[in-house]
Amino acid sequence: MLADVPSLDSLLLGLWEERMQRGLFRYDVTICETKVIPGNYGFIAQLNEGRHLKKRPTEFRVDKVLQDFDPCKFNFTKVGQEEVLFRFEESEEDKVQYLEKVPVLDSPNVIAINVSPIEYGHVLLVPRVLDCLPQRIDHDSLLLALHLAVEVGNPSFRLGYNSLGAFATINHLHFQAYYLALPFPVEKAPTKRVPLKSEKTGVKIFELCNYPVRGLVFEGGNTLEDLCNAIGSSCICLQDNNIPYNVLIADCGKRVFLFPQCYAEKQALGEVNQEILDTQVNPAVWEISGHMVLKRKQDFDRASEDYAWKLLAEVSLSEERFEEVKDYILEAAATEEVQVVEEEEHADIVVEDEVPLYDSSKNTIMPLCT
Repeated sequence: MLADVPSLDSLLLGLWEERMQRGLFRYDVTICETKVIPGNYGFIAQLNEGRHLKKRPTEFRVDKVLQDFDPCKFNFTKVGQEEVLFRFEESEEDKVQYLEKVPVLDSPNVIAINVSPIEYGHVLLVPRVLDCLPQRIDHDSLLLALHLAVEVGNPSFRLGYNSLGAFATINHLHFQAYYLALPFPVEKAPTKRVPLKSEKTGVKIFELCNYPVRGLVFEGGNTLEDLCNAIGSSCICLQDNNIPYNVLIADCGKRVFLFPQCYAEKQALGEVNQEILDTQVNPAVWEISGHMVLKRKQDFDRASEDYAWKLLAEVSLSEERFEEVKDYILEAAATEEVQVVEEEEHADIVVEDEVPLYDSSKNTIMPLCT
């Protein structure tokens, strides 16, 4: 049955709230205390004791970014049908549709609730769920995540990605996303432009300044696919070099933050301050972006900008190491850019009229029906 097409934003929130009313979450995230920490950065602290007590533990090594999928460990094929909200697919009819019931004949991209939520509307995007892909970004999965950010079209909705070794807890390809009305501190951080070999695709790269975690910001692109190609190639480069990293997709897909990090490595070497270790905070994408999810009331009560800065500084690569990694990233992004430009120039000779690479009417939203 073809229903009236709701906005993806309202559909996602409506279905998430319905699951909350049915008691499918492990705790009520809406009663978690949250405050903005006084200071220049506006770090956000949340006390989430339920997530600490009930979240699923990590089941794999933290020193290898690329690991094979293990069907014996928890993965998203094992979640209950009631946790799945809908499929998110490209439409063959080139228009937005909402279909009430559609049989599952392939490996769908699914949106499911996160049963241990951090914030309101916390969901998981699992690309091609039945293909059992390990937690590693490729261009197709990243483009899907960017499409979701664009389609939701709400600046309060951000997507995050954690690689293995950067506090992903499940080795099954997925992105997280939730709503937060406040700006993330990293979104307000100053940046400086990084020169590129070529800018034909319109992608611009910036370096974060005066922020505790060193990172890069990707913006622009003549098409969404151009932006995806630059970021995706950068992520693949980090993966191939066994460098853990986190990704934040913000501003409805217009800005993407990339953070190579080393916290787990420093932790294993005994180089992290014991006071920081005692908080048991694992600095993943949300914490790095400035949303501090704290597990102990004492840490929440005394949370300060100085504490947030010290925690995140432990995550960051050293300046020297960051410069090395930045060179890898820029080389990877430039290589992909050159390849894309060459393909487009070749295509222009053969085809006079091309369909745009991204059209907001190409996604179909469908609940799963088996």
